[in-house]
Amino acid sequence: MKKIATMICLVTLGIGKLFAQEAEENKDNGRLDFTANIQNNHLWRGLIITDKPVVMGNLSYALDAEKKWKVGIWGASALADDKDGTHYKEINYYVQYSNGRFYIGLWDLFNSRNINTTVASDDIFNYSNRRTAHIIDLRTNYTFGPSFPINVEADIMLYGGANAGEVVLEPDGSYKKNKYSTYVQVSYPVIAGKKVNLDAFVGAGFALNDPTFLYGNGKNSFDVVNAGVKATKTVKITDHYSLPVSMMAMWNPSNKYARIQLAATVF
Repeated sequence: MKKIATMICLVTLGIGKLFAQEAEENKDNGRLDFTANIQNNHLWRGLIITDKPVVMGNLSYALDAEKKWKVGIWGASALADDKDGTHYKEINYYVQYSNGRFYIGLWDLFNSRNINTTVASDDIFNYSNRRTAHIIDLRTNYTFGPSFPINVEADIMLYGGANAGEVVLEPDGSYKKNKYSTYVQVSYPVIAGKKVNLDAFVGAGFALNDPTFLYGNGKNSFDVVNAGVKATKTVKITDHYSLPVSMMAMWNPSNKYARIQLAATVF
């Protein structure tokens, strides 16, 4: 719970700074923004979150004039039920810092699809270490620079995730430990600065505190779980509006499946 308290303090301080700055400046400074995406599915770290079309939204506020510090809310919802009859809906909260090459963020994830209430709570306000479906996710990535533009991403699940199998219980049902599932990805811009750009990536998973981890097949302690390529371009619609679009091909060697994703940032 100490990690949760720390996160809440950070967000509270950020929100306090937000309102203090607004009161001082009393004008629109362009720090508040939101975007919307549409995709034919939702793929995340090699996992298929849903195979149905998804609408995503991201509301953020920059805490400083350089827009390096931000707090925000990210959410998504599928447009139809999956074949198992469940419906994907997610709401996340975050605080993050980015200077263009280095990024670090603390995210609170809550995916309400198919929560097994025998092991986890479907109450969005439940943060107990044994039953919370929330996942506190530490995200980092770093791009080395123009001469060596490899991007390295490393993400660790710090807390929660009972519905995702992240929480290990004692035989009597009491809390024992978290697995701390970790995802590491390396990506490289194969083609950059062209009409169509192409990135290649490979990601692997493991757990810091258990033989198995979230992203794999439950048999190996380390495995490649996400490999593929992503092509991006901007389609000019009118003189004043262009549409960024992408196509990604993803393979998960651990779980032995693959998917194509088409996505567009509407605004």
